[in-house]
Amino acid sequence: MTQTTTDSAHAAKAAKNMSVQTDNKSATPTTEQKLQWLRSMQLIREFENRTMQAYQQAKIGGFCHIYTGQEACAVGTIGAVNHDDPVVTAYRDHGHALARGMTPEACMAEMFGKIHGCAKGKGGSMHMFDKPNWLFGGHGIVGAQTPLGAGLAFAEKYKLEVMGEGKKKVTLCYLGDGAIDQGAFHEALNYVSVHDIPVIFIIENNGYSMGTAIKRHTANSDNLISRGQSYGINSIEIDGLDICHLYEQFKPFAEKCRESSRPGFVDLKTYRYQGHSMSDPQKYRTKDEVESFKEQDSIARLLSQLMDSGDMTEESWKELQSEIKAQVMGAMKFAEESPAPEANELYTDVYANPEKNLSPTTDFGHGLNNPLL
Repeated sequence: MTQTTTDSAHAAKAAKNMSVQTDNKSATPTTEQKLQWLRSMQLIREFENRTMQAYQQAKIGGFCHIYTGQEACAVGTIGAVNHDDPVVTAYRDHGHALARGMTPEACMAEMFGKIHGCAKGKGGSMHMFDKPNWLFGGHGIVGAQTPLGAGLAFAEKYKLEVMGEGKKKVTLCYLGDGAIDQGAFHEALNYVSVHDIPVIFIIENNGYSMGTAIKRHTANSDNLISRGQSYGINSIEIDGLDICHLYEQFKPFAEKCRESSRPGFVDLKTYRYQGHSMSDPQKYRTKDEVESFKEQDSIARLLSQLMDSGDMTEESWKELQSEIKAQVMGAMKFAEESPAPEANELYTDVYANPEKNLSPTTDFGHGLNNPLL
C-alpha cells in the first residue's frame, strides 16, 4: 500500500468518526430501569448529605468533593453499559462508586480511613477502587486518569484481538471540564484515535474548574465537541440533567464505540450544587444561579415522570426515602465501628521493597486482603 493510499484511508476514517450523530437505533428505558435509577440517584444524594455532615464533624479528613446535582451523569452512563466494562474517574468519585455497585459501607469506611474501606482506608474520598465492579479509581491528579482510561481500553482490546480471550468492551473515562486543557488528555485523545481504542471520554461539564468559569479558561468553550472531532473522534453533546434523555442518547453511542472499536467524546452538561470541595466558599457564583439549576433537578424530574405515569406514588416515594436513609445511616455506623488500619499496613500494597538501608527499612508485603475481594 502506498503512503498516499494509507493517508486517504486515515482521512476517510477520521471524517467518518467526526460525525456528532449516533446510530438511528433508539434506547428506550423500561419502568424497571427508571425505578432503579431513581433509587441509585437518591442513594447518592443521601450518601453525600451524610458525607458532608461527617466531614464537618472531622470524621473525614483530607479533600472531599461532593457529587450532589450530578447524579444522573454517573447513573445514566454506567447504566447504559455492561457491568464488566471498565470505569475510571477523577476525584469526585463517590457517585460513580455507588452507581457501579460499591456498597455504601465500603465507600463510607474508606472516607473514614478505616480498614474495611474499599482501599483499606489508604485512599480516602478521592480514591475509590472496586475491582470486582470494574472500577479503577478515583484519581487525584487532574487529567491523570485519561491515559489510564486509554490503557484500560487497550488492555481489553489486546486481550480479545491478540490473546483470543474476553469480548468486545468499551471503557468509560470520566473527567471534569477543568481537565480538558491538560496535555495528558490530548495525548490520550491522539493515541486512542490513531490506534482505534474503544474508550469514551465523558466530560462532566458542570461549568466550573474549581472556582473558574469554563469560558474564562478554555478556548471555544461553547463547542467542546470540536476537541474530540479534531482528533477524528465521534463526539456528542448531551443534557446530563435528564437521565432518560441521557440514556437514550448515550446507549447507542456507547454501543457504536464498542462494535466499531473506536473512541468517543461526550460533553455531558451538568451542574454541582455544592462547592468544588468542602472548603470552597463559592464566591464565584450567585445563590440565584444555583437555585435555577436546582429547579431542573434530575431526581425531581425523574420522580415527576414516574408519578405522572402511575409507577410511583407519594407513599412509595416516602417509603423509598426512608429505606435509603436507614441504609446510609447503617453505612455510617459501619464506618464508625470499623477499626483503623494497623501500623504495619503502611508497608503493604506498594510497588517494591526499598533499597537496603533506606528509610523505611521494613520489608514491604501484601497485607490484609481487600475486603471487597
